[in-house]
Amino acid sequence: MGKKPRPRRSFTPEFKAEIVDLCRRGDRSVGQIAKDFDLTETAVRDWVRQAEVNIGERNGLTSDEREELARLRRENRRLREDVDILKRATAFFAKETR
Repeated sequence: MGKKPRPRRSFTPEFKAEIVDLCRRGDRSVGQIAKDFDLTETAVRDWVRQAEVNIGERNGLTSDEREELARLRRENRRLREDVDILKRATAFFAKETR
């Protein structure tokens, strides 16, 4: 059998920042840090990459921009649903008043 998938864990921004600092210090490899803290190398690399975007060392969306984008997409979806409901209601009432 293959490895069981590891349960999804969540980490505080402070913890992620500490790990990123360790990686950026360069005393240990990302792989070693991941192993020492029982993290996946992919997650640690993602945190480092996002931190580099946030401080302007790398192109991409900052964490704040990602958050705003997700919020705007949710709001957009809700507004589309509202418009849909209003269109159906308008059609219904237009039929009723004939």
